[in-house]
Amino acid sequence: MSLENVQAFLAEKAPDIEILELATSTATVTLAAEAHGVAPGQIAKTLAFRIGERQVLVVASGDARVDNRKMRTTFDAKAKMLDAETVLELTGHPVGGVCPFGLATPLPVYCDASLRAYTEVLPAAGSPHSAVRLCPERLAELVEAEWVDVCKLPVAMEG
Repeated sequence: MSLENVQAFLAEKAPDIEILELATSTATVTLAAEAHGVAPGQIAKTLAFRIGERQVLVVASGDARVDNRKMRTTFDAKAKMLDAETVLELTGHPVGGVCPFGLATPLPVYCDASLRAYTEVLPAAGSPHSAVRLCPERLAELVEAEWVDVCKLPVAMEG
C-alpha cells in the first residue's frame, strides 16, 4: 500500500520522477548507498519525531546525526523519536521505506541543511526496496518542507 501511495503522489505532483525499485534491500543508509552507487550522505533519510504535542518529519543527509540542542532551539521543545509502529501508523510507510511522499497523515516536513551539500539525493519511496533521485530543492518543494539546520555532519577522520 505504501509504495502505491508514493506512486499516486508522484503521478499527481511530479510525473517526471521515476521510482527506482531494486531487488536488494535499501532499508539502511549503508545498504541504500551501496545499492545505488552513491555516497551515504546522498541517501535522504526521513526521521519522525514527537515535539511537544505534534509529530513532524525531518529529512536529512544519510550521514548526518540529529543534534538535540539544535532541535530544541529550532522547535522550542524537546524532540523524541517515534517508534516504528507509530511511524507506520502516521506515515503509512514501514521503517526502511519512510519518506515524505504519499503520507497517510498530513505531517509538517522539514528538510535539514545537510541535504544541500549534494546536487542529487535519494529518499526512500515507501518501501525498503524503493527510492527516487532528485535535487534537494525539488524534494523540499514537492512536500512543502521548511528548511532547518538541526543536524551535525560526521567529522572527517584525519589521516
